[in-house]
Amino acid sequence: MDWRGNGPTALVDNTLCPANEKDYDFLDKVFSELAQLFPFEYVHVGGDECPKNFWEKSDDIKQLMAREGLKTMEEVQSYFEKRVEKIVESKGKKLIGWDEILEGGLAPNALVMSWRGMKGGIQAAKMGHEVVMSPTNFVYLDYMQSDRLLEPPVYATLRLKTAYQFEPVPDSVDEKFIKGGQGNLWTEQVYNTRHLQYMIWPRALAIAECLWSPKGAKNWNDFARRVEHCFERMDIEQIKYARSMFDPIVVANKNAQDSLQVELTSEVEGLDIYYSFDNSNPDNFYPKYKTPLSIPKDASMLKVITYRDGQPVGKQINIPIDELWRRANHKGDD
Repeated sequence: MDWRGNGPTALVDNTLCPANEKDYDFLDKVFSELAQLFPFEYVHVGGDECPKNFWEKSDDIKQLMAREGLKTMEEVQSYFEKRVEKIVESKGKKLIGWDEILEGGLAPNALVMSWRGMKGGIQAAKMGHEVVMSPTNFVYLDYMQSDRLLEPPVYATLRLKTAYQFEPVPDSVDEKFIKGGQGNLWTEQVYNTRHLQYMIWPRALAIAECLWSPKGAKNWNDFARRVEHCFERMDIEQIKYARSMFDPIVVANKNAQDSLQVELTSEVEGLDIYYSFDNSNPDNFYPKYKTPLSIPKDASMLKVITYRDGQPVGKQINIPIDELWRRANHKGDD
């Protein structure tokens, strides 16, 4: 798959062909077996990130489009999803698909799992379809959870405080159509169980509280305090978890004079932040952050660490000045 551009392009023909009747016979057999194996009333059929470039070149697809009055490749996928829904329902199950199944026209009784933000879920709910909210910007646990210099590199970041802001029921829709929410941990870049634990905890605690608690009952500072008690229990159980909520957050900006300024914050209140520009490792006897920092001319590295009650609580971040300039020049990239 080539992920450059607006959508995925298949380098090999890796999709089922909606014009091939044998595909539907095959799926009928698969769903017959699944229905017997699993008592749950729903079957998730995917439908996301479907490359359509081989469909566009297919004479069989062109004939299908002419016969069924389909105008776009999205409508071709919708034709496929609607036929799959009939197969799923014939087994006594209900179909769920990712929000791409909306694009060419939604199958009559399909449930939508909204991952590309909340928009798809809102659209489906307003159409009277049930929805599970699973937006990347709040519940994707494969994302980095601290500064990119401290984490195995992934293409996006989801901090604990952001995950705690998840609200699965938008004000603009009837809540009866929102079945709930789901956190996702895709493991393409999670290579062992210890790192899997690190990615899950404590962000799964935030997602659980967002799904199981009334919106008005949530309080970040109280939640952060309770998370620390959970850390004590996880230490006893020898569960690996991320302490990223204590890590310093480094934001670089260019001021009006086109010089670099750096702001230091943290997710948790009450932390002291100390820094150095001389390549030495700061502790709580070093300069304490109070106002945005200007970069000394001869500096090549900024080192930052958080303390509480005289003890270090977050990881030290060592950021080359060149990296700060890159961040300032590419806002929204971090």
